[in-house]
Amino acid sequence: MYKNILVGFDDSQYSKAALIEAANWIKRHGGKLILAHAVFFDTEEFGIAPEQLDKRLKIGEKVCIQTKEMLTSEFGIEVQSLLCHGEPPAVIVDIAREKKADLIMLGTYGRRGLNRLLMGSVTSQVVVHSPVDVLIVKKPCTECTGEYKSILVPFDGSPSAQKALERACHLSKIDNAEIKILYVIPRYEEMVEFFKSSSIKTSLFQEAQKIIDTAKGIASKLGAPARDEIQEGNAAEKIMEASKKLKNGLVVMGSYGYTGINKAIMGSTAERVIMTASCPVLVVR
Repeated sequence: MYKNILVGFDDSQYSKAALIEAANWIKRHGGKLILAHAVFFDTEEFGIAPEQLDKRLKIGEKVCIQTKEMLTSEFGIEVQSLLCHGEPPAVIVDIAREKKADLIMLGTYGRRGLNRLLMGSVTSQVVVHSPVDVLIVKKPCTECTGEYKSILVPFDGSPSAQKALERACHLSKIDNAEIKILYVIPRYEEMVEFFKSSSIKTSLFQEAQKIIDTAKGIASKLGAPARDEIQEGNAAEKIMEASKKLKNGLVVMGSYGYTGINKAIMGSTAERVIMTASCPVLVVR
């Protein structure tokens, strides 16, 4: 399925977790791992000390060599390491295009407040601009097996959600994983002056069931039977509740092709899930 996996690596524990996850996947299913280490040098900040760039590049080169040797010896897989100068999100996306990667993996963890905004930036920008699927790994290295036994798929009936469901079905057949499809009925009354009578509530649930039936039809056609659930409320909150309840190993979500200001501020259900999920999140392009 994924045969050319690019991992953004900054030598942090979180990016090491992504590397281990990717290495285990490739060891079990074949493929090639590309390790990308970006060295960013702010000319305004370090303009008076240009030698800092060479110093950082030498450190980066050493990190790449050591990490490649570790992956090759411990996992016996093909690894290519790339040391690049530039802002990490742009470097990762450019390499993904140049090397024709079919998956980008990044390590991160839940953040709050200012740290959330700062993080941001690398994971969110890669998700928004990536030409391929992005897997955000959110667990310790010791738990990174590259295997998924339980998959949660938030589904709203959109083309991107259908694509995410199809990807989840293919993944489930690889690891014999269980799939749970979740549809969340929005709280329209919180967004507009919306009076929800019993008849309207019935209509909303009937529509929800149609959407779920569509999802189950897709899963069945792909040979991956799925369980389903309908909830009502805030989509991100309900997704997190379901994920916590199921203790699932992966959330698979669609991407909506962000444009304009949304490219800079993802600010969506997907972003909230990425930020707060306790398990890896696969954003399907």
